[in-house]
Amino acid sequence: MRPNATPSPSGPSIDPATRIGAVSLTVADLDRMRSFYERAIGLRTLERDGATVRLGTEDDRPLVELVGDPDAPPAPRRATGLFHQALLVPTRPELARSMKRLVESGWRLTGASDHLVSEALYLDDPEGNGIEIYRDRPRSEWRTTAGGEIEMATIALDLDGVMSALPGDPDAGAPPGTVMGHVHLRVSEIPPAEAFYQQADRIRRDRARLPRRAVRVRGRLPPPRGHEHLGQRRGGCPAARQPWAAAVRGAGAQPRGARGPARPSDRRRR
Repeated sequence: MRPNATPSPSGPSIDPATRIGAVSLTVADLDRMRSFYERAIGLRTLERDGATVRLGTEDDRPLVELVGDPDAPPAPRRATGLFHQALLVPTRPELARSMKRLVESGWRLTGASDHLVSEALYLDDPEGNGIEIYRDRPRSEWRTTAGGEIEMATIALDLDGVMSALPGDPDAGAPPGTVMGHVHLRVSEIPPAEAFYQQADRIRRDRARLPRRAVRVRGRLPPPRGHEHLGQRRGGCPAARQPWAAAVRGAGAQPRGARGPARPSDRRRR
């Protein structure tokens, strides 16, 4: 991964301290979705205002907002919009705790990958919204190629290795320090979408050489926090091809859900 040769937009770029805020999802079954995010993901309800529920961590950081609309129809699976929201946990032990929480809740993964710079679990929520839960490796462990790019890949995650880091203390839910690490969008064409975010939000463009992956658009995140703000990909997601640990063997390699373009963070589209 290195800055692309295409010049960045003139003028000031997005502030390096910028972080992704809460992702807002329009959902048909508010109670079921709230229960899922509490039980399987480990978030807690911070606020409820009518048909809107905000969930986050015990440090009162809102991460997911659910807006109930029983009449909202599901978006087509290949529609443009949200590909996944990505929750970044602070440590590998917390990733192991997330895995244990998912297994105990009876929820299946759609994938589990080692990207060299990070370790990630993938799943869908009950209404098909894609979720990534991941931890970044320390930047001191990131490797670079001879050409100066940060080396990335998509290989099977060593789930046994992750689970060996599981803490022995009781699970208190998603820990303080959990953030919305990035949001990944599915777009019909990358160049115009990329140009929009570069011009509108002054986001720098970097490219990662990932097998079967599209360009990612990144903000200037300072260390040690994650490696991207906003990702984009064209078309469907690749099928997972690796068997996982026994606890999740048989998890379907299904594409993570597509969302409506009017509000990219929504599951639904009018």
